[in-house]
Amino acid sequence: MTSSHKKKISVFSLVMINVVAINSLRNLPLSAEYGFSLIFYYLLAGVLFFLPASLVSAELATAWPEKGGLYVWVREAFGKKVGFFTICLQWFYNICWFPTIMSFIAATLAYCINPDLTNNKTYMFFTVFSLFWLMTFINFLGIKISSLFSTLTAIFGTLLPMFIIIVLGYVWLQTDNPIAITFSWNNFFPDLSQANNLVLLTTILFGLIGMEMSAYHANEVKNPQKDYPKAIFWSGLMIITPLIAASLAIALVIPQSQLSILVGLLQAFEFFFTSFHLQWMMPIIAALIVFGCMGGVHAWILGPSKGVLIAGQDGALPKRLSTTNKSGVPVPILLLQGILFTLVSFIFLILPTATTAFWILADASAILALFVYIIMFAAAIRLRYKYPAVKRSFTIPGKKWGLWLTCIAGLFSCIFTAILGFLPPSQIPVGNLLVYEMILISGVLIGCLLPIIINKFVCPPSPPPL
Repeated sequence: MTSSHKKKISVFSLVMINVVAINSLRNLPLSAEYGFSLIFYYLLAGVLFFLPASLVSAELATAWPEKGGLYVWVREAFGKKVGFFTICLQWFYNICWFPTIMSFIAATLAYCINPDLTNNKTYMFFTVFSLFWLMTFINFLGIKISSLFSTLTAIFGTLLPMFIIIVLGYVWLQTDNPIAITFSWNNFFPDLSQANNLVLLTTILFGLIGMEMSAYHANEVKNPQKDYPKAIFWSGLMIITPLIAASLAIALVIPQSQLSILVGLLQAFEFFFTSFHLQWMMPIIAALIVFGCMGGVHAWILGPSKGVLIAGQDGALPKRLSTTNKSGVPVPILLLQGILFTLVSFIFLILPTATTAFWILADASAILALFVYIIMFAAAIRLRYKYPAVKRSFTIPGKKWGLWLTCIAGLFSCIFTAILGFLPPSQIPVGNLLVYEMILISGVLIGCLLPIIINKFVCPPSPPPL
């Protein structure tokens, strides 16, 4: 099949791929903590992070479109060891992320049965543990969710609830009901007098990651240099605008002092449904949210592990860890992932509340993810100079000046936000500050040291030079 026959993805199709892949309900309560100033944060994150990450991902994906993605890009720029470090870092931040999305599912189920269960550490741990291992064993069987089913879960489990809460918020505003935030220029700009007020920015950036996945399709559009920037623009508009509107809808009716980062979305739905006499919709919306989250978890359990598998097949892991079963599933890696997930999930039993555990895991995931993007931005600069002759269907506009400006913006946003992530947020009670910092720093250090330890003591030695 010729390349001309392959290039059939329209700008609209690429935008839909991005919207489905990135939009998420989980971070809405965290964003709502900022009130009206969340618009400022999203616009800032869009310009300094989302746009640079999108442009860099597109250039690298069209230059090295082969299977492996991020691992291949970093390997070509800095060698196998750094490539393996990066893909392991990506894998581990997903392991830290899994308990947050699973706890979101557990809290959603609890809210419908008995809201007090969201504060029950034992319930949260065992529900998170059981659901994750159930999804892992399903993946062992090689039962693959079709792209159609994945799209349905995203549309009905994410986009539809998001649309409904936006409409409810709009109707609430139009009917002159009391609101919990003030719309003014003073509240639009955040309070920068204390750095702690900026900490939640880490999760806003984390909520916008994923463009490197959809960038693999950049080669398949009719005119990458012209159509991909259009897709980025419309993707940004259709991702960031609903996230802002949905977060504002929550902030409109739930005061910051009462907002739960675990069930804040359900708090807002319950408030709206009670006010509009639509309480019968509450179980339906909860079921849709759980449906969407489970579909996303199923896909993500296997996705990052396949990245590690590719690195292993490239000689970065022993053969016993790089094997697959008859269905092509990397069972040893999934088992190791499940064991690490279980260890990480014990945080729900260690910390005083599920909310604190949720935040630490979300924060650690975001910091590690930003480290991955720092490496990706550096790789983009390195590859432009190291392999200038490699054909790129899409290149960042502005030649080398455009490349440097884009990557510096991305690097600055990632480094600055990662540093902020180590501070305790002013909006969320974290309990004992020393315990909080020790757990957060330990999690980040483990994530960074794990690939180094594997590379040092587990990986097969490199063959001697001829």
